[in-house]
Amino acid sequence: MFRKILIANRGEIACRVMETARKLGIRTVAVYSDADANAKHVAMADEAYRLGPAPVGESYLKIDAIIDACRRSGAEAVHPGYGFLSENPIFVDALAKAGIAFIGPSADAIRAMGLKDAAKALMEKAGVPVVPGYHGDNQDPTFLKDQADKIGYPVLIKARAGGGGKGMRRVDDPKDFLSALEGAQREGEASFGDGRVLIEKYLTKPRHIEIQVFGDNHGNAVHLFERDCSLQRRHQKVIEEAPAPDMPEEMRKAMGEAAVTAAKAIDYSGAGTIEFIADVSEGLSADRFYFMEMNTRLQVEHPVTEMITGEDLVAWQLQVAAGNPLPKTQEEITFSGWAFEARLYAEDAPKGFLPAIGTLSHLRFPEGTVRIDSGVRSGDEITPFYDPMIAKVIVHGPTRDAALAKLLAALEETEVAGCVTNAAFLASLCRHEGFSKGDVDTGLIDRDLQSLIAESAPSDEAIALAALSALGLTEPHKGSDPWDSLAGWRMWSASRQYALLEIDGERRDVEVHALGAGRFTVHLGDEPQTYALREIENGTIVFDCNGVHRTAAIAMGLDDLTVFFGGNAHSFGLPDRLADDDEAAGAGDQVIAPMPGLVKLLQGKPGDTVTRDQPLVVLEAMKMEHTLKAPRDGVIGEVMVAAGEQVQDGTVLLMLVEEESDAA
Repeated sequence: MFRKILIANRGEIACRVMETARKLGIRTVAVYSDADANAKHVAMADEAYRLGPAPVGESYLKIDAIIDACRRSGAEAVHPGYGFLSENPIFVDALAKAGIAFIGPSADAIRAMGLKDAAKALMEKAGVPVVPGYHGDNQDPTFLKDQADKIGYPVLIKARAGGGGKGMRRVDDPKDFLSALEGAQREGEASFGDGRVLIEKYLTKPRHIEIQVFGDNHGNAVHLFERDCSLQRRHQKVIEEAPAPDMPEEMRKAMGEAAVTAAKAIDYSGAGTIEFIADVSEGLSADRFYFMEMNTRLQVEHPVTEMITGEDLVAWQLQVAAGNPLPKTQEEITFSGWAFEARLYAEDAPKGFLPAIGTLSHLRFPEGTVRIDSGVRSGDEITPFYDPMIAKVIVHGPTRDAALAKLLAALEETEVAGCVTNAAFLASLCRHEGFSKGDVDTGLIDRDLQSLIAESAPSDEAIALAALSALGLTEPHKGSDPWDSLAGWRMWSASRQYALLEIDGERRDVEVHALGAGRFTVHLGDEPQTYALREIENGTIVFDCNGVHRTAAIAMGLDDLTVFFGGNAHSFGLPDRLADDDEAAGAGDQVIAPMPGLVKLLQGKPGDTVTRDQPLVVLEAMKMEHTLKAPRDGVIGEVMVAAGEQVQDGTVLLMLVEEESDAA
């Protein structure tokens, strides 16, 4: 076994690999960019080496810098994690030339599966079923449109070097094909340096089911059963589970055998995933699943497989890369129970899942039987440079219902402040009737998106606790001074105070009367409510409201606070009464960057007449494109940015003016 390995990655996956390495007595080496100098994975490692500035092209993608870190540290092998260089055969070749082991497949295997079109041709030859479509080299737009017309709409345009939903477009109408093709090519070029695409038939009710495979350098290959990854938005996975709901044993056997066949066809070694798409218009069937692609690395969702099989897949990777045979044969691999993984991201679900940035001023996860894989800590910053994942919330239960209930409880108990997250959206998915019953397909989220992202209004209890906190009345008592318990109390009459809160963009004064000894009345409706604060410690508050015993948590920021109560998180602004309102005049006249990003495309110039919702700017953030539209009808008056320019959130990109009417 290796004595020391370098993890050529960051965040959650770097920390995950280090945990297993530490259990096996293997020393670890971290690498980092300037943005990650104080990151969790750097703190966890035995030693760490700087790669360069924050942009990935100047840090985590610098092969020479990583090899230099290996030489300086004496690392014998490199674990690539996922993303970055994990599926780059040039990196694998460079490591081999330097005499450093790669904890993953061979460069030849990566090349064989790296391009979707070539991989599909290879699988078809090996007898693995593939989705009907065009996987050839001709990239002429007119030719590709003709192929799409022959396949029949809807079709899916996919960057052949793609992954994670990047460079992918669904087209329902022939007239939209060419513009969708341009977008897919642009995104493929930006993300993978390859704008070539393939065209596939889009299944109207598909499920995304993948098989975890493992091979070694002794000719062995096995599978560790399936994962269902059908809950997706914009082709990116949201919640994964294992096993797949309602999976017939015949189909499980057929998919497992097909996946092992695919792995053996390229002499695969290490961890890999064969991704299939299943047509479930008439339910799951062993004759209606098709090969999509192979990921020649460890998947983000690998923990659900670990939970049901009891195997440590990173430990398997290390064993195989060190030259050992697979730890188990196919007959020895079993599974039990059910597992779920929810991806907790810094993103704004109601605003189209826009990635968010900010400092995690408060971060607390439930303790106990819930597994949390995370690469951040309270106080860490979510930057615009990398994937905005905060954590993976992973649970296991004896049945699907039990595991799903545990996942919902874990999400409701998760506390994040300082940055908007998708936690409420994930909890809504857990409560979704169809998902609860296992009736899932890749279109579920899009169909029910509005109900899933609906934001619940803060309850009276949450508003009251916010008001008490804003007035400093929920601060923990310090020392033994009995007067500490009488905050806000007056001798001759009840103390009347007003907390100014900003709730969903509107300011509200909340009247609070202090009754002494941690007791208050809060006036929100017709009848004031009485609150008795029983215990306050580390942001957790135990209180009585009109005689009912409740628990909540408060996270205070500089100009806001967050109340975690009843399974929901509500943020309240704390406006300065003395500050003038500073609303941007004519906000409807501006197109503003909603997040930091790169201006990829400007679709208008000064003097152009535009209509409401007309696409005007394409902004790229975290390798995904976001189209910004005209807020109203009008004329473009001024364009403040140029294509290729990096902008911050809040930047005014262009201005609209009123269209001049014809004078008589």
